[in-house]
Amino acid sequence: MFGCLVAGRLVQTAAQQVAEDKFVFDLPDYESINHVVVFMLGTIPFPEGMGGSVYFSYPDSNGMPVWQLLGFVTNGKPSAIFKISGLKSGEGSQHPFGAMNIVRTPSVAQIGISVELLDSLAQQTPVGSAAVSSVDSFTQFTQKMLDNFYNFASSFAVSQAQMTPSPSEMFIPANVVLK
Repeated sequence: MFGCLVAGRLVQTAAQQVAEDKFVFDLPDYESINHVVVFMLGTIPFPEGMGGSVYFSYPDSNGMPVWQLLGFVTNGKPSAIFKISGLKSGEGSQHPFGAMNIVRTPSVAQIGISVELLDSLAQQTPVGSAAVSSVDSFTQFTQKMLDNFYNFASSFAVSQAQMTPSPSEMFIPANVVLK
């Protein structure tokens, strides 16, 4: 039903089912992970009015799991990218995995998915630093496009001593392009 992807690693599609409505993926060597992608496989949709809240768990200094809400996936939003690199020192939050006896080792973190009502998903507040980008895609595109334009224009830069006067060409100072 679900998949989990970490850059440079194989895709995980065999989630461990720990309850009727709860699934977990193990993330070995979690200290080196920056982002994780959680997605639906497309084989089994959520039942009508249901979705999955996505949690990240890592062991604290005592080896106890600290669960943090990352966000959610639904039939309308079947995948999500979460930044987990800054979460490892944060505080835990309320989670549905507390009473479960989930087998774990000290250097392994987990991604947990809890199937819940869409109404309850809408009321949950994920950890603020888990979102990948809060800038809309048009603004992000514009910033990257202008950075690339400046880099391209700068690649043709010459010093004033290297310039040869040419009355038919117009020159724009690099500091003007930067502004």
